[in-house]
Amino acid sequence: MKNQVLQDGAIRSQNFYRSDLLLQHLVERYWNAARKAYFMPLYVGLGEKAATIMDALSLEADKESPSLVKRNHYGETLNDIKFHPAYGALLDIAAGSEMFYPKWNADVRASLGEGNHASGFVVGQLFCMSEMGQYCPLAMTDGVARLIDHYGDAADKAYWLPKLSARSGSDLATGAMFLTEKSGGSDVGANLVTAEAVGEGYYHLNGEKWFCSNVNADVIFVLARTDAAIAGTRGLSIFLVSRYLEDGSRNPMEVVRLKDKLGVRSMASAECLLQNTVGKLYGKEGEGMKIMLDMIALMRIYNAVTALAGERRALVEAYQHLSFRNTFGKNALEHALIRSKLASLCSTYTSDFYLTWHSIFTMDRAEAGDMAAAARLRLLTPMVKYWTGKNTVYVVRECMELVGGLGYIEDGILPKLFRDVLVLPIWEGAGNIMLLDMWRAVQKSDSLQALLSEMELFYTSDTNEYATTIAALEQWKAHYVLIASLADREQQEANLLTLFESLIALYQDFLLRLYHDSESEAWIAGAMAWRAMADAPLQTVPSVETIRAMMGWVW
Repeated sequence: MKNQVLQDGAIRSQNFYRSDLLLQHLVERYWNAARKAYFMPLYVGLGEKAATIMDALSLEADKESPSLVKRNHYGETLNDIKFHPAYGALLDIAAGSEMFYPKWNADVRASLGEGNHASGFVVGQLFCMSEMGQYCPLAMTDGVARLIDHYGDAADKAYWLPKLSARSGSDLATGAMFLTEKSGGSDVGANLVTAEAVGEGYYHLNGEKWFCSNVNADVIFVLARTDAAIAGTRGLSIFLVSRYLEDGSRNPMEVVRLKDKLGVRSMASAECLLQNTVGKLYGKEGEGMKIMLDMIALMRIYNAVTALAGERRALVEAYQHLSFRNTFGKNALEHALIRSKLASLCSTYTSDFYLTWHSIFTMDRAEAGDMAAAARLRLLTPMVKYWTGKNTVYVVRECMELVGGLGYIEDGILPKLFRDVLVLPIWEGAGNIMLLDMWRAVQKSDSLQALLSEMELFYTSDTNEYATTIAALEQWKAHYVLIASLADREQQEANLLTLFESLIALYQDFLLRLYHDSESEAWIAGAMAWRAMADAPLQTVPSVETIRAMMGWVW
């Protein structure tokens, strides 16, 4: 026996896209010919970088976190953020991957047809498998471009959209949104920052923003109170804040300090004082939260994609390690407990994969004018954000344990990955906020009926085959009616977790059936079997071949 961790001949993926059968199958089946032709070289190119060079850059940028340069040698205020060169190299990779260019270049977008979000999120999942910290600023860059495209004037669109979708890191402008304040936190309606009109649609913003991620952004959307007499979110308006004013001077904004975060340390988050900071009003006064929710909804999908990438990378790390590791006289995959754990984690990932990607497809359909898709999306957005954010922490932790002590060592990817994913149940609304948002969606929109109709239409195509599932769906609806009928709001809220988690389980079972075909059978069949066996008194031990099929990963 040799004194080494892995067997002779141990190999690792050299291209995360070419190795991933689930992602390839999705693209091959659902992308039109124009999108395949345009994006395939980009997916393959980024897949190679993510599997080979990005880990080293990501680890370096994480360990050498950004620093605040408050003043220069002469005592002049700078408020600059200094990054390690690895961060710039990662930004070059992100921009070169065309994460945003096809979405915000009108000619390219028109030539590719429906599917702008889906195309970009394949890039995002691949990028995030190696670097999550920078994906937060990149997500907000796309969100800022979205608000400018939806609500901006022609001049802002012409100026900002090319910059926010540039194909080189040096040319790419990045975006941010400053919402959170000490007084409010998740309760944005308690925010205190004020905005005073100074003429021609411009305002001076004053007050403190408590959690400003990507503080060095070129363009920022800021919520501020235009009328102190109007309480809650109705008194908030939204403003575009440029880092530089038209005369080239810095827009006044003091960076008080950088946040010393547990994870996503490559990216700069800060506390900021707005001091007569110049902002341009978007929409009308009092419409701030309504407009900002357009960006927040997109950010929640980004959160889910990031969580999915975390699950996938952790599974890949564990699977690659165990495939070439001998323990107790045999290959690690030959141990029943290891195979059972991997089957469970693969089932979670596959179920989350289709929940996330179905949400993305639904968003694309909604933006193409599908009203039923738009209704479903209202519920799907907080649902997918909540569930994947919760699951990714569990999956990464379990994969770290499967690898063992080596998975706990900081020169590998798993510790950083674990620290990074811990923000995902919190960012863009913590779990309880998502449960309340789901409840608000089902009470104030047609989202639940649209979601149930989608499942019922599928199941009634064969009532004999799906009789048990139809009965379970009816049972859930009765549970919902019971909770909705409760007069005590606190009692309602106390039951939301079990209500929505059971709905998610039903919906994921539906999606596995919906996306099942002769090719996806390899990984979907195992996922469905494991889910069906979850409550059984005895579990069937999956074979090594079953685990390999469920992973959907090749070298």
